[in-house]
Amino acid sequence: MARIVAMKETLEKTLNDESRPWTKYLALAEQKSGVSRLYLFIGAVVFLALYLILGVGQQLVCNIIGFVYPAYCSMKALESPSKDDDTKWLTYWVTFAVFTIIEFFSEYIVCWFPVYWLIKCLFYVWLMAPSEYNGSLMLYRKVIRPRFVQYQPRVDKLLSNAGEIAKKAAANALLTEKKE
Repeated sequence: MARIVAMKETLEKTLNDESRPWTKYLALAEQKSGVSRLYLFIGAVVFLALYLILGVGQQLVCNIIGFVYPAYCSMKALESPSKDDDTKWLTYWVTFAVFTIIEFFSEYIVCWFPVYWLIKCLFYVWLMAPSEYNGSLMLYRKVIRPRFVQYQPRVDKLLSNAGEIAKKAAANALLTEKKE
């Protein structure tokens, strides 16, 4: 019970935080409807969850959630003098990219699950959660980074070789073109 009360207090604090872009819209909706912004938010989340299960265009809605807010925060981070927020959002995008590649290969399987878009949306929210141990940081540290460190020398060598091959091919193409 104490955990639920703490979560409610944190949510209310976040919904009333003037530095967040959604605060003015929630305040306006609260004023017009007479319903607490906490209940408006919970209602919107329930509606979105049902839509992601039963609606049309769930993939688009889910991908907008996974892209728009992180893109906005990434641009804000680039404009801020602090580099900590840059690292946070860069980690999000690396994790997002890895998940997108994995998802491509499993797309034919997951489309059979009616709650897939809801689960994917919750996964995106977990990746971008405003906490010290959000999903993108955890997955990067425990899964992605160890593989990157393991395979980085081989990938660097492969990329270097590919660059040399491309330079030689371009040089040969130019020589052939000049001879004609």
